[in-house]
Amino acid sequence: MVRYAAVVGYYGPAFSGWQIQPDRATVQETIEASIGASRGRSRIPVLAAGRTDAGVHAVGQVISFVLDDALPPFRLLGAINAHLPDTVRIRKIAVVPDDFDPRRCAQWREYRYFLWNGRGYLPHMRGLLWLNKAPWDDDAVRRAVSFLAGTHDFRAFCKSGECPENSRRTVNRASFRRRGAIGIVTLRANAFLMNMVRIIIGDLDSIGRGKRSPEWLNDLLRGASRDSSDATAPPEGLYLWRVGYNKMFEWIE
Repeated sequence: MVRYAAVVGYYGPAFSGWQIQPDRATVQETIEASIGASRGRSRIPVLAAGRTDAGVHAVGQVISFVLDDALPPFRLLGAINAHLPDTVRIRKIAVVPDDFDPRRCAQWREYRYFLWNGRGYLPHMRGLLWLNKAPWDDDAVRRAVSFLAGTHDFRAFCKSGECPENSRRTVNRASFRRRGAIGIVTLRANAFLMNMVRIIIGDLDSIGRGKRSPEWLNDLLRGASRDSSDATAPPEGLYLWRVGYNKMFEWIE
């Protein structure tokens, strides 16, 4: 038996999220069926570094699975992709130790959120980022984002009814940059709460529009309740960008 890991990218709006759900197209079910088809079986189960919600994209989701027989990674990558729809692709693949678990072994996960500020957006970008017509005060947003780095209680940024007892998380990297009309928020943390990034973006939108001050977001990081935050940003701007591990794998592309 051989364990493989793979880096997966997918177009979020084509799926009802990562996790298998009855009568809905999900990334997990699609990949499991495709791996199985590549080996003449119905389905081969996979583990993932994290679950993404409906509409959320991935560039660097990491999965692992076990096959009964060894197959060269470059051949396996091609065989699986041959059975996948165009909305999901295995980008890299590697042979990994038997005890590798993409979720438990992850040291950090990085999400990036893309939005377009302005009315004259490019229509072919619909579904790939948040088409936000309102201009932002970028300096105010950058100041607010700077407060996110470090260990805080992110309860105000967790979906109501889905927040664990321990809502403290450590953000290792937090930044905002602008490329013309496109704004990019990058957040890297040891773990994320449900809807955490999208709620943060919703609050940054209020700050960028001048409805709230950057210091308001800093106050939320002291364990405020979810109803202290503002709206949740839409999923199409969110990407699971990268997952970090201590070990380096010999990825085949």
